[in-house]
Amino acid sequence: MFHKEGQKILLGSLIGFILIILLANNFVTNEIVRYSIFGACLILFILVAQFFRNPKRGGKHDEHAIVSPVDGKVVAIEEVFEPEFFNDKRLLISVFMSPINVHVTRYPVSGEIVYSKYHPGKYLVAWHPKSSELNERTTVVVKTQKFGDIMFRQIAGALARRIVNYAEKGHEAKQGRDSGFIKFGSRVDVYLPLQTDVKVKIGDKVKGAESLIAEL
Repeated sequence: MFHKEGQKILLGSLIGFILIILLANNFVTNEIVRYSIFGACLILFILVAQFFRNPKRGGKHDEHAIVSPVDGKVVAIEEVFEPEFFNDKRLLISVFMSPINVHVTRYPVSGEIVYSKYHPGKYLVAWHPKSSELNERTTVVVKTQKFGDIMFRQIAGALARRIVNYAEKGHEAKQGRDSGFIKFGSRVDVYLPLQTDVKVKIGDKVKGAESLIAEL
């Protein structure tokens, strides 16, 4: 199953690769070169297709748990000052996504969306310490009954050139459902209350809508 954000890109890529193959078949006489072009087009299309895959997840909901919003690796767990919405200290969990990860962003909790904002910015590498402040990003805050306000932030990386955010203020967020998409690599930060019980450690691999990252 492919994400709707990739449909035009996949169709365009398929048409482009077919044209390249047809041209190679008509104008390239060397068989080795011709078959190399065929193979390269096939591999590139598979890589593009796997980037936009969207496995079905998020059927189970737990109001006492916070699940990872994305697939990737936990790269930071620390206490930080959050200046955009909370203006106080929060517990930050950062998940880095490589180009081979699923890039769908999912709601880590259920509740009411009380804040949703897009910020244009730079495209520093996602692990750069200033990327959460300077890069293109979206910030979403969900008000929950058990945890209070939970923030998660999509952050563009060096390869990402478009962040898609479906969260709208006043709408309902459902844990595990799609909340956005980041095209071609990035990271997502989750900001939690300081007393939250973290269930992951740095270096852990997590899956969006499935891996438990924290609970009460």
